[in-house]
Amino acid sequence: MTGQYTLDEFLDGYAEILADASATGRRLTRQELESRRELGAKAAGSGFGWRALVREHLAASRTAWPTAASPDSVVAVMEQAIDAFADGFERAQRMVIRQEEAARREFIDDLLHGGGDPGHLAARAERFGLRLSRSHAVAVAEGPAKYDETDPVPRQVADAVFARFENRRILFTTKDGRMLCIAPGDQDEVLTHFAKQAHAATEGGQVAIGRPRPGVVGIGHSYEEALNALDVAQRMGYEDPVLRAADLLVFPVLARDRQALMDLVRSTLSPLQQARGGAQPLLDTLTAYFDTGCVAAETARQLSLSVRALTYRLERIHSLTGIDPTDPAHRYTLQTAVIGARLLAWPTRPL
Repeated sequence: MTGQYTLDEFLDGYAEILADASATGRRLTRQELESRRELGAKAAGSGFGWRALVREHLAASRTAWPTAASPDSVVAVMEQAIDAFADGFERAQRMVIRQEEAARREFIDDLLHGGGDPGHLAARAERFGLRLSRSHAVAVAEGPAKYDETDPVPRQVADAVFARFENRRILFTTKDGRMLCIAPGDQDEVLTHFAKQAHAATEGGQVAIGRPRPGVVGIGHSYEEALNALDVAQRMGYEDPVLRAADLLVFPVLARDRQALMDLVRSTLSPLQQARGGAQPLLDTLTAYFDTGCVAAETARQLSLSVRALTYRLERIHSLTGIDPTDPAHRYTLQTAVIGARLLAWPTRPL
């Protein structure tokens, strides 16, 4: 870019302004200030650094120093001219940053949601450090607050990730208040490190990691898997700091046919509503019982019950539903219905 310009192009008219304004001690006119701003804006896209531009202004000031004017007048003119030049330079840079950020946001949206032409998307990905010919996986971190990339927490996480993996082709961003890290599918250590840093920075937030998926649309699929894993964790009450979509595949399968799942929950568990106190206490009992691997003593401990009281509850469930939760032959149907109830938020939400 610098080959298209020379530094002296950005000093056009500077010597004349310096001589004329310092001779009388006047302030620069609006037109003179605007001419400096325009040159500053042009310089922002030239590729020259700010230090080189300032050095060139100082050198030009020394060369064209008006000997008849007082030093204070000359310095005052220099200050006004360089300040206006800097204003134009900074405005143009901010505009470039906003445009680049808008382009980056558009690319990320297209990448995660499958928008745009795949070939064009792959070409744009190179600019942001991704090669879409490879498989990629997406990790999504969710904390107690919503974040954007300017917040301290995402900056802390990004710094930690790039400090360790600065030469890797990874992308860090925020989306809908969550932090995202996209990495090649064969570099699980990147996403594991991201998960560790995000969990710590959010003081206990959860991170879900989607499965590696190939091609342009694969990143979107991995992203959706990670989001679904976070949703399942919320519905099921899972508090693991790191969730892997590969470990939770049964839940999307169950939820895929919502009507069938509702029918299963209704036909299997609705009799529990006849119990004193409603269905929820008995549903919580079944949840704890299945979560402990059907170990009565551990279930009783978690529920702060005696084993005898737990046995009574299990017998009550059997009498209401006709299904014995202690019988391995019947257990699968009941356990699937309990999982379905948690996914559907039943009985809090009517079916």
